[in-house]
Parts: sequence; C-alpha cells; structure tokens
Amino acid sequence: MPDFDVDLAHADDETIRAAVAAADIPALLPALAAATGDLALVPPHLQPHPTGMLDPSFGLTPEQHDEARELAVGALCRLRDAEVPHVPVPDLDRLRTLLGWAAGGADVEPYLELLREELGIGDDLRCPQWDAATLAPDRTFRVVVVGAGMSGLAAAHRLRQAGVEVVVVEKNSDVGGTWFENTYPGCRVDVSNLFYSYSFAQRDDWPEHYSSQTVLLDYFRRVADEHELRPLIRFDTEVTAMVFDDATASWRVEVLGPDGAEDVIDADAVVSAVGQLNRPNFPDIPGMDTFAGPSFHSARWDRSVDLAGKKVVVIGTGASAGQFIPAIAEEVGHLTILQRTPGWFIPSPNYTQAIEPAVRWLRREVPGYTHWSRFWTFWRNVEGMMPLATVDPEWDGGERSVSEANDMMRQLLTGYLESEFADRPDLLEKVVPQYPPFSKRFILDDGAWARTLTRDDVDLVTERIAEITPEGVRTADGTLHEADVIIYGTGFRAADFLMPMKVVGRGGRDLHETWGGDARAYLGITLPGFPNLFLLYGPNTNIVVNGSIIYFSECEVHYVLGCVREMLTRGIRAIDPRPEVHDAYNDRIDAENLKMAWGVSSVSSWYKNATGRTAQNWPFSLLEYWQQTRDPNLDDYELL
Repeated sequence: MPDFDVDLAHADDETIRAAVAAADIPALLPALAAATGDLALVPPHLQPHPTGMLDPSFGLTPEQHDEARELAVGALCRLRDAEVPHVPVPDLDRLRTLLGWAAGGADVEPYLELLREELGIGDDLRCPQWDAATLAPDRTFRVVVVGAGMSGLAAAHRLRQAGVEVVVVEKNSDVGGTWFENTYPGCRVDVSNLFYSYSFAQRDDWPEHYSSQTVLLDYFRRVADEHELRPLIRFDTEVTAMVFDDATASWRVEVLGPDGAEDVIDADAVVSAVGQLNRPNFPDIPGMDTFAGPSFHSARWDRSVDLAGKKVVVIGTGASAGQFIPAIAEEVGHLTILQRTPGWFIPSPNYTQAIEPAVRWLRREVPGYTHWSRFWTFWRNVEGMMPLATVDPEWDGGERSVSEANDMMRQLLTGYLESEFADRPDLLEKVVPQYPPFSKRFILDDGAWARTLTRDDVDLVTERIAEITPEGVRTADGTLHEADVIIYGTGFRAADFLMPMKVVGRGGRDLHETWGGDARAYLGITLPGFPNLFLLYGPNTNIVVNGSIIYFSECEVHYVLGCVREMLTRGIRAIDPRPEVHDAYNDRIDAENLKMAWGVSSVSSWYKNATGRTAQNWPFSLLEYWQQTRDPNLDDYELL
C-alpha cells in the first residue's frame, strides 16, 4: 500500500508510482525538469495539445500518458536517491522552454515576465525594489489603507516592504473581509485555491480543491500573522469620511473607533480596499417589515436562528444561494425557493471534495509541483474561455446566445441540466436559463442542486413575488408561501462603490455626487479630482471568465506602489488623473464590454449598475491589465 505520510526521501516505488498516477502531467513534468535541470523530461511529443487545455486528457493518448508517467516516476526515484542534483530555480532560458511546453507550444514570450511572477518560484519578483527612506530621506509619506480583506492585506504588505508608513483601518474585529463576514452554510470559493491565493504566499497544503470560508479565513489570518501585518491594523474602526485638503495636498481620514470615539488620521495617500461584495442587497418588496418571524440576508447569517424543522423561504438563487440552499435543505422542515432568474451551473464533481492524499503528497514533496500546478491552472483559464463570451455581430441567437461558440457552451450546459433533471421535466423547464452563458455569474455544481430541488420537502417557485405578509411570502398568483424564517439570498450592492463613506476631493467635490450612481475610474484605480486616492477592486476590475480577483489586486497594488515611488523620487505631493485620459479609458472599456455577453444581454445582473452600464467587469485579457499596471505614466496625471 502506498504511504503518503512519508517524505520523498523515504518513499518507496509504490508510493511514488501511486502519486504520479494522480498528477497533472502538464504540471508534473515541467516541475521535475525544473528541479533536475533535465529538459529530456519535457519531450515535444508529450506536450499538451493546445486544443486540449480544458480536456482531462490534455490532448494526449493513453499511451502517451503511460510514457509520461514512467518518465516522472524515474525522475522522482532519482531525486529520492540523490542521483541528480536539485536545481532550486531554472534560469530564464530553461524557464522559457518549460513554460512554452506546458502551454502547448503557444507563444509565451508576451506573458513571460507575468508568468515568472505568477509562478512564484524562487525570489518574490513582485517585491518592491526600492525603499522610501532611500528615495526621500527627509520626507514622511503615510498611506491609510481602508479594509483588511484580501486587497488591503496585499497593499499593506507591499507598502511596508517599501518602507512606507502604513495605517490600516478595518471595521471588523479581524482580517479577511468578505471571508470574515460571510459565514453562511456551504460558503466557499469558486476559483481553485492554487489561483485564489497570493503569489507571495503560496500554500501546498490546501485541504480542498475549492476551499471553504473557514479555510480561507484561516489563510488570510496566517498571512497577516506571518507577514506581521496586525500591528499596522486598527480593528473595530470604521472610516466615516475622507476629505482632501487642497492647501496641503493631503487627506484627512475621519474614523469612528471601537469605543465610539471620533478620530482623524492625516494621510498623504489613501488606498480603498473595501471591495465590491460587502454591502448586502435587500430587494424592495412590499411588507418586508411586517413578517412575524426572523429574517436575514445570507451575508449576515443569523446563527441564533434555529432552522431545524422550520418552514424556510429563500428569496433568490444566485451564487450564494446556490451554496447555502443545498447546505440547509436536510435541516429544515420545508424549503420554498423563490427564483426570479435561473443560473447557469457548471459541472464540478470535485467542488466540495477534499484533495486526494496522493495530490497532497505531490504538492508537499515534489519540488515546484505546487507552483507549476498554479501555472497550469492559470494558463488553462487565462484567456481560453474569452472567445466563448465574445459577441459575434453576425450571429442570430436572439436572447439565448451571442455566437456559435457561446451557443455550443449553452448546449453543453443545457445538456448537463437535462441529465440532472431527467426525471423532472417540470423542474427542468424552470432551471434552464434563457439568456446567454457568461451574462451572469456561473455557479459550480457537484450535483447538489438537482439533489436538493428534487426532494419532496423542497419547492421551486418562479411566480413573481407580490408581497411579504406576517405569515410568509405571497406570489402574484395569490399563493401564500408560509414561512417561519425568510432568508434573502439576493446578492450585494456591488455598484455602490465606497459607500457609505463620504469622500470629498479637490475644491469640495463630493465623490458620490460626481459619480451619480455610475462609478468609473482610470484603470479602475484613480479618479479625476481625487488626488492620491487609489481604489482596489474598483470599477471594471471584476473578472468573469479568466482568472482570480487576487491576480487583479496584486496588479493594482503594484501600480499604487509605482505611483508612490514616482512621487517620492520626483518630490511630488500628489497626482491627479487627467479627465481626458480617464474618459478615453472608460470609453474603451464601455465599447469592449458591449462586445461581451454580459454587456449585451438584457438579463438582470450585478455586473450592471442602475444606469444599465457594465460597471464591474474587465472585458480584456489578463495580460493587458498586467501591462497597463506595470509602471504609471505620469503624463496621464496632473502633478501637484
């Protein structure tokens, strides 16, 4: 029997062979080639086929898989027996070869520096290569970071690495942001943790393929502890207002402390890391305040409410509801689900599964395997699905699809739902969306949705809600759906950026009045009239088909560091983006979003704001955002 508790040095051939059988060959062979310096481990005829990137076989035949595994077993045995030296980090030429092989022969040259950073082997390539005290020894530069969630921790870490004074203000009692606040049953990430993690804080011991809320919160807590960020954070402190002082070109940040005491923090720059998905969205339904029982939003789950045996009504079937509905179905007495619009479900058999012991052994014991698995995950998803969401103006798919490729995706996903609800045609009619895939956020599914909806004690209702009464929810057909508890799974007010903070810029300009409900920013980061205010996860930086928001946040933090570096080097007090640059950038964003499924579909979605504009999504490649955030062009700014 294989023993996955031993280290590589003590593993027998059976353990090594069993582990290799569970490996992703496109990640394992480059990892071993990098570790041993032996490029014979990545022969051209075993290269993943570019058209098979999303295929479990990677475009290889069974015979090729067998040959690849034998190569890997041999290399691991030689490493175990110390017959070959361990090469910690491949040189650039060898890395270029390995990346090109794993990418199926694609031209990786434009991506090379980006991929080196994302791979995360060896030195932390995103670490700032400058120090504030060296650039401006006689100048104090303080940055206030608002929020200690995923983006705020990344910003605080990088700023401190550069020797910049940092104060982090966090309204909660701990780090983690959305992973601290969302504690509903079944809460987990829908991006592989190999990618949903910092490039500077990789982890080879993730317990699940898609980690639960508790695991992710633990990860961010560990990052805060290991990088000694907690001393920078003022917990239980909320920013109420930020006011720019024209005379000093600095910010006055007004906060409310844990004891209710008001305070002011003076700052040379402010980084808003409050995110988009932090303010629950409650629907406007008549009679909401008349309901006699407990009610709450999934983002503010009320653990004091006992659901056991109760009649529970859930309003909404979005991403959060798709997670917590199956989690509570077995506990409640009867579950009524009120659905406005069905979601597209992507089959993900391992969505809630633990990572196999063999894979955990590989990540722990094989030098670089975790990093190369991260690259493989990145490359397969980096731009591969973008064409499926792109509008073909010649395609006549009505409201159901936007191109031939998009229609093929619709057919595949419809086929999955048809197989899941084969015995329930009444439900199938309700769960198949009539809008193009990618118009709304996908929901990952391991079969739990069908198992839940086909229970005898679960009803899926698609009638429009008319009102809420003391006894429950009445739909437009007159039916009263009795409830002991109502749970709102109705998402977030994603378009209300920086709310409810008051933000006042140059000349007394109010940010929310300036936006008028239609938030925009240059690169999603900077705003005309609000010098040295930097947004992380700002307007049009959400990704739909091609990556992890942590990637975007790291790009944005890099750009902010570049702006601070330039101000210190040149003796500039503040920078303010030029309106014409900001407007031209947003015109380009708007035009490109109208070429994507989410931009042209009429279906209701949090991707769009009250004006109907796509204010959330980034419509270009990940490479392009990386390129645009490498170094600030100060010609884009007025220098104060």
